[in-house]
Formats: sequence, C-alpha cells, structure tokens
Amino acid sequence: MRIAVTGSIATDHLTTFPGRFTEQLIPDRLDTISLSFLVDDLEVRRGGVAANIAFGLGCLGFSPLLVGAAGTDFAPYDAWLREHGVDTTSVKVSATRHTARFMCTTDADQNQIASFYTGAMVEAREIGLADVVRRSGTPDYVVVAPDDPEAMLRHTAEARELGIPLAADPSQQLARLNGEETRRLVDGAELLFTNEYEAALLQERTGWTEREVLQRVGTWITTRGGDGVTLLKAGARAVSVPAVPAKDIADPTGVGDGFRAGYLAGLGWGLSQERAAQLGCALATTVLESVGTQEYRLDPSSFTARMADVYGNGPAAEITPHLQAKP
Repeated sequence: MRIAVTGSIATDHLTTFPGRFTEQLIPDRLDTISLSFLVDDLEVRRGGVAANIAFGLGCLGFSPLLVGAAGTDFAPYDAWLREHGVDTTSVKVSATRHTARFMCTTDADQNQIASFYTGAMVEAREIGLADVVRRSGTPDYVVVAPDDPEAMLRHTAEARELGIPLAADPSQQLARLNGEETRRLVDGAELLFTNEYEAALLQERTGWTEREVLQRVGTWITTRGGDGVTLLKAGARAVSVPAVPAKDIADPTGVGDGFRAGYLAGLGWGLSQERAAQLGCALATTVLESVGTQEYRLDPSSFTARMADVYGNGPAAEITPHLQAKP
C-alpha cells in the first residue's frame, strides 16, 4: 500500500514545566490571563504531524509520500526522512521562509500548552495532488493532517476529485476551522482521526451529532490517551482497544502521530481495523517513551512481546511476520 501524507513539517522546541498549569489558573481571572512559565530544559527536535506520521510508516517498512511545505533550512531534515524510508519528492521547499516551528511546554501532569508558527507551511496550498499523482503514481490513501487550512481544503477536494480514499485528521486545526470548513474536511472520509477532546469539538464545529458524523464517514477512530482507542462505524458495535502501558513517560508530543502511523501500517498489511489499532497503540507508547517525535527505534522482538503482554499471543503473532520482513 502507498500512502500520501499531507500536512505540517516542522521543527519542535520542547520544554518542561515542573509544576502544574492548573495550579496557576485563577478561576475568576481567566478573562485576563498573563502567565510566564520558567522551564527547566529545551529540546529541539524534528517534527510536524505529516512528517511524524510518514517517519513512523517508514520505520515500519513503507515508503510514504510526504506532501507539504518546508523552508530554506530543510536539507538536513530531508536527508533524515529519506534515510528512514520517506519519499520527499513532493515536499515544496520555500525560497524565502523558514520551516514551521512548534513551541510546546509540558507540565508535571503531561498537560501541554503550545504555539505553532506556520512559516513555509503557508505555501502548502500551492501543492496540487494531481501533480503528486503524475510524479509518483496514485496512492491508496491520502491523509489530510493539520496543515495550512487552505491546503487542507484543497487536498481534501482534490482527493475526492481523483477518487482516492481519504483519511481526515483535522485535529489541532479544529481551533482555526469554521463549521463549513470542518464539514468539508470530514464529509465522505473513509477514516476520521480525532482524540477525545477533538471529537467533542468536531461535533460542536460541524453541528452534527455522533450518529450524523458516522453517517458521513467510514470509521471514526478516537484516541483516549491511557484509556486506549475507540473505533466507531455506523451500524456496528463500538470496538475498544486498550493502550499499551508505558514503562517510563518521557514526552507526549507526537504520540497521536505514532498511533496513526501504526494504524495505517496495519491496514496496509491487510490486518483488521482492531489489529491495526493495537499496532497503533503499541507504536504510540514507543513514541511516549522517547523525547522527541522521531527519536524512537523499533526492535521487532521486544515490540511484539509488549503487544503479546497486552493483547495476547494471537494478535502479536499476526504482526510479527510483517515487522520481521521490514528492511
């Protein structure tokens, strides 16, 4: 299976606050917040939602097409992604702008406050999927992940025009999208990814109930942190997949991207959606135990052993041959 992943390519600036954000908030002063957090460290890492998903797919033996815009400083990042199996020929490199920046602070409860500077990402709206198809062939899926909003709308419309199955992942950009834009991104998607909060926000934005969303998408995949994942499909019972417990929580940034990579890889291997979600949960925990979104390494034997501990020997046995076959 060939997967095109559209979305952000960024550099992450990750800091940690040893206290709790909630302890700094005064309930009757929330309309005049003015806070500064003294943080303990700074990690500068490669990131961006689309790049993270593509990296994960590359680590699992796929050759995903990364479709997005990066800046004049992209060359070292480009080499890293290519080294890990990502096809970057459809990345537009800006002549004047820097690669986007994700600036995030994580507190003692793993809550996060973040800002995102778009930089070169604004040029993603200039990328046409038809050009990607002419250059690299028709992918089996197009993932529309958080990106320049105009780019997200363009790539969604073009995927429909080209008849390519769509995986909608509006997530962080729901804060910027209005109701009509959100409906356009979601309607007709074969897969819809959200976390638990985004699921509620998506319903608020679209004005659709859960049932109405399910009438418009194939499968709605909702990640729930330590509570795992729920798969919803119209006319079918909900499927709940527990999370793989973390041995040591290092950094929650990019965990959802890791899940998406694992889930999409599972579908690419022809596994059931439940099995794909189990693979996604295992990869998400691997990301959680690393600082940075692309710093993890996969050891097939230990990876499947952890899956067996949570899901049983049968599911692990289904996944093992695919991991062993990975180049």
